[in-house]
Amino acid sequence: MEILFWALAVIAFVIAEVLTIQLVSIWFAAGALVTLLATYFFNLSWIQQLGVFIIASAIFLVMSLPLIKKRKINRAVATNADLDVGKHATVIEEINCDKGTGRVTLNGVNWSAVPENENEVISEGAIVIVKKVMGAKLLVASEK
Repeated sequence: MEILFWALAVIAFVIAEVLTIQLVSIWFAAGALVTLLATYFFNLSWIQQLGVFIIASAIFLVMSLPLIKKRKINRAVATNADLDVGKHATVIEEINCDKGTGRVTLNGVNWSAVPENENEVISEGAIVIVKKVMGAKLLVASEK
């Protein structure tokens, strides 16, 4: 009866892994297979079977972590906001932190803008360079 339980557990974990494709149950499938074999050959009690299952699953998990880390490459995904950094914008309203004013147009879109140097005042009509996108506001610097 116990052999049947572990055989069904292996099948269930493999099916779950195939359906999710997220490496969430493969370690449990391997642990259940080891427990199935250990129970068949050594006639283990339920407590021993549970211990073998937990330890085997943990060992498979620990063994696979380096492989997972190698395959997982942290790639920075550029967003549309990142694409605007470094572009030129035209000031359509004087940028002045003291007055709380500042608007630019970039690719036909009207943006709120603040200067990179807080003391700087950038006059209307000037061309600026986008340094950073901060939500709906651009951090800009004068083109010199």
